[in-house]
Amino acid sequence: MDWLVQLLDSNQIFTTSTVLHYWDGLVVTVQLVFISLIIGLVLSLPLAILRTHRNPWINRPIWAYTYVFRGTPLLIQLYLIYYGVTYIPGIQESVFWFIMKDALYPALLAFVLNTAAYTTEILRGAIVATPMGEIEAARAYGMNFSKTMRRIVLPSAFRRALPAYSNEVIFMLHASAIASTVTIIDLTGAAKDVYSQHYAPFEAFTFVGAIYLCLTFSILFLFKRLEKNLLAHLAER
Repeated sequence: MDWLVQLLDSNQIFTTSTVLHYWDGLVVTVQLVFISLIIGLVLSLPLAILRTHRNPWINRPIWAYTYVFRGTPLLIQLYLIYYGVTYIPGIQESVFWFIMKDALYPALLAFVLNTAAYTTEILRGAIVATPMGEIEAARAYGMNFSKTMRRIVLPSAFRRALPAYSNEVIFMLHASAIASTVTIIDLTGAAKDVYSQHYAPFEAFTFVGAIYLCLTFSILFLFKRLEKNLLAHLAER
């Protein structure tokens, strides 16, 4: 990484002020991604369970929601929420306008709805893949539906869904770069600011790309460790 530091130093963009600006962008990116993933995971859990319900009046609306948000670009969803909310009659006179006029909250809403849609389908597939023998064994022990879900189906489904969910986390990290298109100063927004001040696009975006790369490898490392712990019973002895 010495070559990168020398390159940035030579263009006078690796200064204290720019480093602090990058740091502020990193904090915004991590907060935005972390909060959206947590809320999306909490929302997706009941949606995934209802998605497996046999009643079409229950599972079809959830299917439509996941189909729309997985079938359209996240950037379009962000624009519709950020710009479209101003066209809702009475929204600017309501108490919600105090929140929605800040770009951070429409972006957070778009990210939550998007990741919840993907995570719902990931968990649904893992739930459906539960071996029938495990469910029958739970029923034989006298467990009801909620206890079977809590003790048998969901723990097993989480282990199966972990590899796919790690990809979703990385996708959300990379997709968060579009937040800069709605005036949020995240990592990409910080790089744009440095580029506009010093006219050094290669150095500014290379540095940010290196930060995203480090974050990605950190996420992969954490999920690999988690998979190793949760799937230890499947390892060769």
